[in-house]
Amino acid sequence: MYPCIPDAARAVSWWGETPLKRNADFVRLAAVLAAAVLLAALLGCKSQVSGDVMATVDGRKIFRSDVDKYYDNQVASAQQAPSGEQATILRLNILRQLIDDEMVMRRAEKLGLLATEEEVDRKLNEIKSPYTQEEFDQRLKEKKITLEDFKRDIRRSITVDKVMNKEVSSKIVVTDQDINDYFRAHKSEFNLIEPQYHLAQIIVTPAPNPQVHNQNNKAQNETDARKKIQMIANRLDSGEDFATLAMNYSEEPETSGNGGDLGTVPESSLRNADPGTRDAVVKLKPGQYSPIITVGPGTKQEVFRIVKMVSKEPSGQRDLSDPRVQQAIRSQLHDRREQLLKAAYYEVLRDSAKVENYYAKKVLDSNGLAN
Repeated sequence: MYPCIPDAARAVSWWGETPLKRNADFVRLAAVLAAAVLLAALLGCKSQVSGDVMATVDGRKIFRSDVDKYYDNQVASAQQAPSGEQATILRLNILRQLIDDEMVMRRAEKLGLLATEEEVDRKLNEIKSPYTQEEFDQRLKEKKITLEDFKRDIRRSITVDKVMNKEVSSKIVVTDQDINDYFRAHKSEFNLIEPQYHLAQIIVTPAPNPQVHNQNNKAQNETDARKKIQMIANRLDSGEDFATLAMNYSEEPETSGNGGDLGTVPESSLRNADPGTRDAVVKLKPGQYSPIITVGPGTKQEVFRIVKMVSKEPSGQRDLSDPRVQQAIRSQLHDRREQLLKAAYYEVLRDSAKVENYYAKKVLDSNGLAN
């Protein structure tokens, strides 16, 4: 595994659309510590930490305050704050990502691809659109960041996307022969043994969940919860978008951030669902959503749910002539090549940049690992 997936620039995104946004498993980041230590060793760091500077990229400084802001944002929703080695691992991971981002920003300057103020403002308005100004300001407050912090992250994200699109993604070609070859080698993958359901959901609970970032109109008891889920149902009936309502009001931490999307599940998995949900789902047609479902009625675990059938796939062998099969293969091959080429691209940037990771050097020194 290469040490940093380029698109993990989102791993330091304020809005939480990241692999580390919820209940981060800091132990899994042990590989990052090893990668950062190796990076420091390879760089032959001889400099010491100067004040609050944790690293430099071609002379540009990355300050401890920058790392700390992202660190605080990452651990804000964790049930238990990391300590000792886990905290160090997380900071190394964040710092490594900031280093990678700075290398891309330097490349963007040379290519004339830095995000413009217009692009930043457009993206900011897009993000703000589902919220009132008060709700948006509250979210910034919960993240412990300023509007300028948020705009800086947007600017970096747009710039990274522009560079990667020009330097990597736009150069990837997936031919019809590539698709044919993949289908012949993986034909069994397109033989569905049972029907597949693509589902989405909106969840409302009677009690606040500290893991849920979205606390819009948060129900404090069963009466509030019933009122809230009925309000959502009414807005769905009025034609409002399911995914947008899920992002704004669903209280399920694992799915609310992506519009309530549960992904594709086999029909057999419904056997493990509660009877109310199971009975509602099997009656739905693609595009339809269920009435309000009460899960665990009369218990302390009672929650309210609305489920949408995004699409339904019958069982059986799919043929290469199916446009959906071709698109699925094309997307998969493109994504694989993009991941590989982005990893290689970052390595090339590292070879041409002068990077001083003072924090990684300090970790080595403090553990007696430095020469």
